Amino acid sequence: MNTHSAEIPKLGKLGFGGAGIGNLYRAIPDGEALATVLAAWDAGIRYFDTAPHYGLGLSEQRLGAVLRDKPRNEFVISTKVGRVLEPSPDGGLDPEGFDVPADKKRVWDFSEAGIRRSLEDSLERLGLDHVDIAYLHDADVHDLQAGIAQGLPALEKLRSEGVVKAIGVGLNSAEAALECVEAADLDLVMLAGRYTLLEQPSVPLLDRCVERRTGVVNVGVFNSGLLARPEVPDDAHYNYDRAPRAVVERARALADVCRGFGVELPTAALQFPLRHPAVVNVTVGASAPEQVSANAARMEEPVPEELWAALEAAPRD
Repeated sequence: MNTHSAEIPKLGKLGFGGAGIGNLYRAIPDGEALATVLAAWDAGIRYFDTAPHYGLGLSEQRLGAVLRDKPRNEFVISTKVGRVLEPSPDGGLDPEGFDVPADKKRVWDFSEAGIRRSLEDSLERLGLDHVDIAYLHDADVHDLQAGIAQGLPALEKLRSEGVVKAIGVGLNSAEAALECVEAADLDLVMLAGRYTLLEQPSVPLLDRCVERRTGVVNVGVFNSGLLARPEVPDDAHYNYDRAPRAVVERARALADVCRGFGVELPTAALQFPLRHPAVVNVTVGASAPEQVSANAARMEEPVPEELWAALEAAPRD
């Protein structure tokens, strides 16, 4: 179990994910981005997550523009380390899915010096004097063993110095996250898209996190939008691509079960992960104020216990 004495920040049930306000897939005006963050605040959300990766720093800048005017002790903010942003003369648009000018480039750096620099740069963009949580970002994509050997000890050192209150990893792979949980004294794991209403897989990571008192922040609960609407469209996306027909039909079957209990599919998708004792928060991205308001309302809707039993009994294929 965790051995350090720092108290893990309280995140609340619903968090705000900052990829959308970093112009993920499409550009949104500054005013709309700031209104989206304000909508999260007005909905009672007090946990905000971002990363240098999101829009080459744009997400951090926009999030900070709102939060720096809020009482610092009333919210929790996390950012990520592992990529340092360097100036780039290449021009054009960012090649990694964000609709922003490619005036910077991401450079992988899991060293202690790189992680400290990344945090300092993030604080400058945010306009804050500290972040509460630092996650090692996408080590499973780049070099997991280097992340474990270099990045995680560096984060443990930063926590021991009081630079951050809590540390963790942000990964897409539950197996890689489990390796990290075994290798370091982590407070949190941000797990993307691996524990959702659609899949409900057996994830040994979650049970191990309960044993080690490591909280799981669950993200990607809509499976790239597949579960984000009450009616599943033919052109729905899954794992960032067009959903196969069989997956669409599976999602529609889940929607039918939900409908029978007077619950919409996105409501069940949002609330499902919190039923596992390891999951301490569900963080969802948004790029418009109405998306935030809808998610906040769905998180508070009553869901009959019988629905969960019916969904558990539904065919898996």
